[in-house]
Amino acid sequence: MNSKEIIDKLLNGEMKLYQVDKYVSPKEATDIRREFIEKTASCELPHMANYSLDMEKASARNIENPIGTIQLPVGVAGPLKINGDYCKREVYVPLATSEGALVASINRGASTITASGGVNAHVISDIMTRAPVIKTSSATDALKIKQWFIDNFQELKEIAESTTSHGKLLKIDPILIVGTYVYPRFVYFTGDSMGMNMVTIASEKILDKLAEETTGRHIALSGNVCVDKKPAAINMIEGRGKSIVADILIPEEIVNKKLKTTAEAIEEVNVAKNLIGSAAAGSMAYNAHYANMVAAIFLATGQDAAHAVEGSLGITTAENRNGDLYFSVNLPDVPVATVGGGTSLETAHEGLDILGVAGSNKAREFGEIVAATVLAGELSLVGALAAGHLARAHQELGRG
Repeated sequence: MNSKEIIDKLLNGEMKLYQVDKYVSPKEATDIRREFIEKTASCELPHMANYSLDMEKASARNIENPIGTIQLPVGVAGPLKINGDYCKREVYVPLATSEGALVASINRGASTITASGGVNAHVISDIMTRAPVIKTSSATDALKIKQWFIDNFQELKEIAESTTSHGKLLKIDPILIVGTYVYPRFVYFTGDSMGMNMVTIASEKILDKLAEETTGRHIALSGNVCVDKKPAAINMIEGRGKSIVADILIPEEIVNKKLKTTAEAIEEVNVAKNLIGSAAAGSMAYNAHYANMVAAIFLATGQDAAHAVEGSLGITTAENRNGDLYFSVNLPDVPVATVGGGTSLETAHEGLDILGVAGSNKAREFGEIVAATVLAGELSLVGALAAGHLARAHQELGRG
């Protein structure tokens, strides 16, 4: 069939969108679907049609029923000096966003950090989790299932690790019981991959063993105790993805010159806004805007954008130390990767190349860069609030 025949069949309801790939190449299928959408929606999509990605590769592993791509402006902030355990250099950070003033704000924070000698950054935990839900007949049986996981951990570890050359099952903790339901939280190390597919496949093999040896019946491979793509206290406490802390001591003269305010004012804003204000609202994110930086760097480097929800968790602290400013960010839940998933897309790979973290053995270094970027943006915003400059910056930069 040619393109016109396929489009006619789509319009007449004789063919589904996913069936187009059976008759033409992935690139042609993309064009046909887009033309079909243009006709059904009575619109034109010339910008979605203009791209340089390898759609054959993308449609095989990254997306279904593609019709093209979207474009976001990408800016850079930097140089940002990082004194990490893995990243020990200055970087320019690519940030994909349509929010005016965001890159400028992060850039101001980066300038303040670099002038102060750099930000310290440390990955304190590196895990990925999957927590299924298992149904039993009683709380007594639920306790037996919990004990089964404890008693057979070594064998279950071998079963899980037989499915992957990179993943390691570190522990099963906690194992929650709610009535007749059991929620074991499998905790893995997944290397430079973000690891969700890896841990899902490994966990399913464990559940196959559970079905052979117990009366427990798994209800869902994810029971929401993981917790994936949702804000959760367990991730704040136990961590997920890369758990990272970053901090800096900024001399008084640099606080005054770069941020146009004082350490005392920044400390007060942080306590009143990020700590007390967040508590009053019942928030799990005791910070000003981690999600802004996390989302922008995730979009620029091919990370799973939905994980910005988790990356928004964390606590900012600020202390006036005799005029100098101690400032820190704590990010307990930052799932990132430098291989696999969306990182293989051409533009995402270029974003990672800008940072020098594309490929294997770079994920922890990338995590430190994310945390340092978050600190830069957080410092700039809290500083702007303390100086009373926030509205003016958005008026000048956000409204063009």
